[in-house]
Amino acid sequence: MAETVDPADADAAELMTRRLARAVGPATAKALGTLGIRSTDELLRHFPRRYLHRGKYTPLADLVPGEHATVMAEVADIESRPARNRKLQVVKVTITDGHTRLPLTFFARNGGMVAHLRRQLPLGASAMFSGQVSLYQGAPQLTHPEYEPLEDEADESLVRAHVNRPVPVYPATAKLPSWKIAKAIRMVLDPMSESDTSEWLPDDVVQRRHLPAAGLALRMIHQPTTDEEWKQAQRRYRYEEAFILQTALARRRADIASYDATPRPPRPDALVDALDEQLPFALTAGQLAVSEEIGADLAGDEPMQRLLQGEVGSGKTVVALRAMLQVIDAGGQAALLAPTEVLAQQHARSIAHLLGPLGEAGMLGGAADGTRIALLTGSMGAAARRQALADAASGAAGIVIGTHALLSEQVQFADLGLTVVDEQHRFGVEQRDALRAKGRTMPHQLFLTATPIPRSVAMTFFGDVDVSTLREIPAGRPPVETFRVPADKPRWLARTWEKVAEEVGKGNRAYVVAPRITSSTPEDDAGPVVTALRATDAVGGGVHPGEPSTVEDTYAALGREPALAGVALAMMHGRLSAEEKDAAMSDFAAGRTPVLVTTTVIEVGVDVPEATVMVILDADRFGISQLHQLRGRVGRGTAPGTCLLVSAAPEQSPAWERLNALVETTDGFVLAERDLEQRREGDVLGAAQSGRGNSLTMLRVLRDRELIEQARDDARALIAIDPNLAHHPEVLTEITRLVDPDHEEYLDRA
Repeated sequence: MAETVDPADADAAELMTRRLARAVGPATAKALGTLGIRSTDELLRHFPRRYLHRGKYTPLADLVPGEHATVMAEVADIESRPARNRKLQVVKVTITDGHTRLPLTFFARNGGMVAHLRRQLPLGASAMFSGQVSLYQGAPQLTHPEYEPLEDEADESLVRAHVNRPVPVYPATAKLPSWKIAKAIRMVLDPMSESDTSEWLPDDVVQRRHLPAAGLALRMIHQPTTDEEWKQAQRRYRYEEAFILQTALARRRADIASYDATPRPPRPDALVDALDEQLPFALTAGQLAVSEEIGADLAGDEPMQRLLQGEVGSGKTVVALRAMLQVIDAGGQAALLAPTEVLAQQHARSIAHLLGPLGEAGMLGGAADGTRIALLTGSMGAAARRQALADAASGAAGIVIGTHALLSEQVQFADLGLTVVDEQHRFGVEQRDALRAKGRTMPHQLFLTATPIPRSVAMTFFGDVDVSTLREIPAGRPPVETFRVPADKPRWLARTWEKVAEEVGKGNRAYVVAPRITSSTPEDDAGPVVTALRATDAVGGGVHPGEPSTVEDTYAALGREPALAGVALAMMHGRLSAEEKDAAMSDFAAGRTPVLVTTTVIEVGVDVPEATVMVILDADRFGISQLHQLRGRVGRGTAPGTCLLVSAAPEQSPAWERLNALVETTDGFVLAERDLEQRREGDVLGAAQSGRGNSLTMLRVLRDRELIEQARDDARALIAIDPNLAHHPEVLTEITRLVDPDHEEYLDRA
């Protein structure tokens, strides 16, 4: 575009900021900085959120309290009165969209300001208003909003734009409303010609996909004359984002495929078959099919890159274990990387339980042709750590399980053939590569995720890996019923703890999940459940009013709960030492403390078959997928499970809809689609692959499936003929603009 200065250079960044200040003025440039805009290029990439039309007013009934809104409406009434202190005048302007009326409140210091408002906003005038939506006496209002009349504007070109053209509405702030951003963009864009904007997309792609040229698209999106123009421009920019992301992924895929891997073909009558014979359950058809896919990959000389996703309880661990044993049968080792110590320890216990004597080679009672398991975490004692390091380096341990401690330079393997990365979205590209670099040849890699991913998301963000999916739940797994518990109804809360006591009385276990470890907020911001509890007398039990919904305080409050009298409780959270966490989980699993008050540290991987009930406090603070994963911790044995979502969210609110989705279905893939609809792509991307959470501004993976498929085809075709982008340096420049610099290293490998 207009500037190509390296933003990583501090001097260059300062130069870009000065150029922006010269173009729009120092005050406007400073205000734009609050939006993260520090160059003219970033300003031109600040695209409109939507478009308005004169005479088509904004539905005021759709405004949400707490949001910053820009609306177009008509002035229906204006009146003024002295404020209580008599030093100010309160001016109330009522606007309407023809159906709903919305009050605007202004404070004027003198009569001159009141007269100015009346001149600017006469009855019947149309204007744009921008401000924070708040509630006053239960009704929405805007207090002292910025406004721009759509008539009597000195700038004739702006009048024409308002009257005849779509009016862009930009993401804005209270001090920098949308129309001021539009003016700043005009100041930069008007002096430019279309040739000033370089075309970086390959010419054949632009023509084949019928996209407007780069310079034309810029004007069409900021200064459209028709709705069709901005729609065409948006399609161009959505395609750009899809193409860049898919090119980065295709380049990474080609880079990995260029390395040789050691084939690890299956061996008959070895560990895999021995495991299958001793399993207390039959593998599902889905598990067998996915294992066959993985087994074929492992037998090849090209490094496997496969994502295994599965519904909660679908048996991903067994599939991953069979893959690890196939590698061990072929003379290699497998490493399993987990994001937390709790999960690493759980994996070690689960795999040891599944293997039995097969995982105790060299020990009394162990199978002679078996293997060993080593656990390596950051908090281990020196002696245990030395033993684990020795077992990994010598090859005595065929399976090495650990946290980030596995990435240490001290950790060496005899022959690392497979890396399994659990909850892969919690690890960046460099961390996964650091583990893979410990192999003598390029190890095969298997990613696990317990969060079901819609096909559109997998296609977009995991384009460099093959995807296998487990949807089938093993036979005999009981259902989990989910209920919403209104936090403002004491009897419902009391019944919640009675239900917990009933399950404990049957010999079962219960989780109680709180969103925080300890109080860290002022008393007037303790959360909706807490606020509701304080407003009640907690008749019949329940958490004592005034206690915040944190692990520490909930643990103390439940100790006073009449329904749970005599029931042993335990706490679990991330601040405990490894020994304390391990002890808490062991006591819970054994039934010595049948109620565990915990944070989301038990979200994935924790498997206690006797756990039948889960209570989630302030459930509206969690996302759909996280709630689904938490719910998956109960009902893992033979008894049915119950999940109780305690929340003060009002009916029909987004939070209420989110919880209602959990009540309606247990299908993780359906829930993942709904989660994506609410959270958008930024949160889904996270640290996965190579992107910033906010790198996508236009692309929507649910809406743009066809566009993404086109971009993937074009990107792979480009990488096939120009794998290093040596003949398309402008594409590489755009990749580094969109992709987080911390994850760029693979872009320059070749």
